[in-house]
Amino acid sequence: MTSTQAEIDVSYSVSNEFFKLWLDENMHYTCAVYQSADQSLEAAQENKAQVLYDFAELGPDKSVLDIGCGWGSMLEFCVRHGIKRAEGVTLSTAQAEWCYARKLDKSSIHICDYRDWKPAEPYDGLVSIEMIDHLCSPAQAREGRAIEIYREYFSKLAEWVRPGAHFGFQAILTNKIPRTRKDLQDLQFTADVIFPGGRNPRLEELVTAVNPHWEIRELHTRREDYGRTTGEWLRRMRLHEGYIRETWGNALFDDYERYLDTCVRGFANHWTSDVQMKLRRI
Repeated sequence: MTSTQAEIDVSYSVSNEFFKLWLDENMHYTCAVYQSADQSLEAAQENKAQVLYDFAELGPDKSVLDIGCGWGSMLEFCVRHGIKRAEGVTLSTAQAEWCYARKLDKSSIHICDYRDWKPAEPYDGLVSIEMIDHLCSPAQAREGRAIEIYREYFSKLAEWVRPGAHFGFQAILTNKIPRTRKDLQDLQFTADVIFPGGRNPRLEELVTAVNPHWEIRELHTRREDYGRTTGEWLRRMRLHEGYIRETWGNALFDDYERYLDTCVRGFANHWTSDVQMKLRRI
């Protein structure tokens, strides 16, 4: 990965207790899928997991690897809905500790760079949820290396599955650049302070990079869903402002309020979006 383990820990190892205050009860830190105007964040995150479970064509007789498994939310969903074997890889030490504490049946979690992972046998399916955003740095993108780096990722993963296997893939997208100084500064802050070393791909880069090993079977963008997801995270975090400031300090609350508010504006104004793809190994 381009993002180092130290940078990943900046993004995800702040405090498990801190994230628990404002994420859903199952600790999904990615775009939910809302099916109605009054649906809860918890229900919408279940919808997201179901979409990717179905995209990967998983079931009780299938094995799966979650690349960038976070706090194990997708792994837990797979175990609960039927899986033969579920494995996850992550670089976040705090997230791995949370995964271990879940004690999920038929699953294992490993702290390692995905490029160093060596599966014991091919998987029947893959999932990866907004992990690819850590692969290409802004500097590498400016050098014209984005598609090369993303293609290396898709090619590596293709080695781990049987021909015809399916991949439930999700990524945050860059759509367009805002025009005001403040908006640009807020996006730069989010990239440098909250997610150092990361960069959101453009949709056309991903569509190009899946070749030659994967075929796109379905594609859905989720810009409005992510705007609603981040808006709910922001609302929930603000409910705990006093406790967060007292426990972790003013800077942490101010930084995350700025980041989440920037996300809400970014999705509303088409600066960013989100994509889910069903891919099939050729």
